[in-house]
Amino acid sequence: MKNVAFYLPNLAAGGAERTFLRLAAGFKERGCAVSFVVDRLEGGLVEAVRADGLALDCLNASRTLAALPKLRDWLRQRRPDVLLSAITHNNLIAAWAGKLAGAPTRVVVAEHTVLSAQAASQAGWQYKILAPLCRWSYPRAAAIVVVSAGAADDLARYTGLARARMEVIPNPVVTPDYPRRIAAPSPHPWLADGESPVFVAAGRLVPLKGFATLLQAFAHVRHRASARLLVIGEGPEREALLALRARLGLDQAVAFPGFYDDPLPLFARAAALVVSSQFEGFGLTLVEALACGTPVVSTDCPTGPAEILERGAYGRLVPVGDADALARAMLETLNETPDRDRLRQRAQDYTLAAVVERYLALFDRPEAQ
Repeated sequence: MKNVAFYLPNLAAGGAERTFLRLAAGFKERGCAVSFVVDRLEGGLVEAVRADGLALDCLNASRTLAALPKLRDWLRQRRPDVLLSAITHNNLIAAWAGKLAGAPTRVVVAEHTVLSAQAASQAGWQYKILAPLCRWSYPRAAAIVVVSAGAADDLARYTGLARARMEVIPNPVVTPDYPRRIAAPSPHPWLADGESPVFVAAGRLVPLKGFATLLQAFAHVRHRASARLLVIGEGPEREALLALRARLGLDQAVAFPGFYDDPLPLFARAAALVVSSQFEGFGLTLVEALACGTPVVSTDCPTGPAEILERGAYGRLVPVGDADALARAMLETLNETPDRDRLRQRAQDYTLAAVVERYLALFDRPEAQ
């Protein structure tokens, strides 16, 4: 029985954190002992970890760098078989803590984003030195996991790390509770009133998600169809997007209802999910929508969407930032009858069981030299 520990900066309700919570359930189902260790005991998923009966330790590190000696000591004391880390700065700490601990723990670092784009989007000095830090530190880990082939290619180009050292394992998305969650009542009246079709978009309200382009595209859609648009999420761009909505005359057709704990009932009833991002490390919402049998439209951004949609075989791909092309794809999707069973079948490549099997195989593989 493997003893697997997950290492994160905190338990914020982000994509990597939710992915680790799913993986923890999958490993536990396979008989593994599972625990979490975090720098700071904060975030919306703290209670979810506790509710699942998972061990949870806190390093009480105010800064990521301060976690290095604390994680080293934790590894010496707890000695898990595997430490699985996510979030780039914490991956650096995990790789070195594993070496310094002298314990038999296999450290696996996981990249969930397009690192070059993520670094370019941040102003902090610490993002400017990520490439050499990763090149120096990641080889100390037993394995490097990246959630898409495109993100792995980017990581190799950006850091100079050997592409052959990277293992592509997608995020686990489809869990056994999907049918129950999909069948839950719609939390928004637009998806229950049976009136005009509703597009749904989801993500943090930040420029990288391209929601300004989406609003411009939807303004074109409204000239041809009486559709509506829900943009799910919160973030610093909310006021700017509300102002753009007003300028485009879309106040009655576009809603920003905030964050939902579970978007599946929304996706299941949508005319289509729309992803307008400038980049995506993976594209979690695309798989969630496919699992619901819901059509998808996405920008052909680095790096996950084209892989998930198999270059357009399972959904329309449009150039990043092209509002006209996005509007055309949305209208074309409205005007066709989707093969929902085919879309659901595609999502089966991203089941929790399949991804857990790949991780367990990786944990048992001899370390690269």
